Amino acid sequence: MLVAQRRGLLVRELEASGVLKITELAARLKVSRATIRRDLVDLEAEGRVTRVRGGALVAAAHRAEQPAAPAPPAGPAASASAGRPPAAEQTLGLLVPSATYYYPRVVAGVQAVAAERGARVVIGLTDYARPRDLEQIEELNVAGVTGLLVVSTGGHHLPAVTQERLVATGLPFVLLERQPQDPFDACEFVVTDHRQGAFGAVRHLAGLGHRRVGLFTNGSPTAPLVADGHAAAVRSLGLDGGAPVVDSGRPTLGSAEAAGHYERFLDQCRDRGTRAALVHSDHDAIELMRHMRTQGMRAPEDLALIAYDDEIASLAEVPLTAVAPPKHALGAQAARLLLDRLDAAEPEAVPVRQLTLQPRLIVRASCGARGGA
Repeated sequence: MLVAQRRGLLVRELEASGVLKITELAARLKVSRATIRRDLVDLEAEGRVTRVRGGALVAAAHRAEQPAAPAPPAGPAASASAGRPPAAEQTLGLLVPSATYYYPRVVAGVQAVAAERGARVVIGLTDYARPRDLEQIEELNVAGVTGLLVVSTGGHHLPAVTQERLVATGLPFVLLERQPQDPFDACEFVVTDHRQGAFGAVRHLAGLGHRRVGLFTNGSPTAPLVADGHAAAVRSLGLDGGAPVVDSGRPTLGSAEAAGHYERFLDQCRDRGTRAALVHSDHDAIELMRHMRTQGMRAPEDLALIAYDDEIASLAEVPLTAVAPPKHALGAQAARLLLDRLDAAEPEAVPVRQLTLQPRLIVRASCGARGGA
């Protein structure tokens, strides 16, 4: 059976049954559970399914692709008082720095809510290596979007010049995984509490008896927050502060430079008696595990691992325990905030909302505890 055929059957099974477990899907399609997990990862990235613990269901955006009855036209009084298009005519401009990692699920969350509310989504892609944030904001504005959802390419805090450009458009906007530099700025945003995610991972490892927990990060905008959470957990839990803490600075994945960082980190873990580590991201955790194998080390026996992101963690040779940011919910909540303001008769009367979502820890084999995913 071709991959496309199998995935089509998988979606139809979910449409017919609602929620199904991975074991049930594997039995119905006569393939391995690992194959089903890979299919579900890709189908969720396409916005066709939503994964839940141990299974999946059809995504709201996919259900909404079926023809729906047209919404009744808004009355002239309502249109005049709002001074903006009705919900069915809203177009959300979505600026993201990646279409391949982390953000596909965020995009799927935005699309799901837009479909429920009868709005369109127009995407603008920039790039961490070649940022084009200001140009993309201008292009989305010229394209006639009625509001903006923005993930900038910089760090966790939005660059002042980018915020100035957003304000200059005159369009309502919501930040995703970013906050304004001024903490007192009345700017709407939805973020993941990555500090809490890292804290929870270290606490889990400490609960398994580890007194030294290393940290490996990759120079991403999330890395400083993960490092803050790791450091806070070490202090709060009274752990040994001598475990290695390394940031690789975003080398090319698979390069000699990246390999050198992994090798040095493993050397430091051995030298300092560190037998547990939090690794950001999944890619780095999987590569680190590969280097462990070449050195005769095993996970979790020689080094217990927790990955941060949970994009492909379950597909590792030893399935990785992972911190899972609520990416789909992040996109959905941001879209709701923006559409609530766009659809309001008096947008300025809608309170400014700033949401912080908590990630969850998914326990698998790599940390040495019994997992269920």
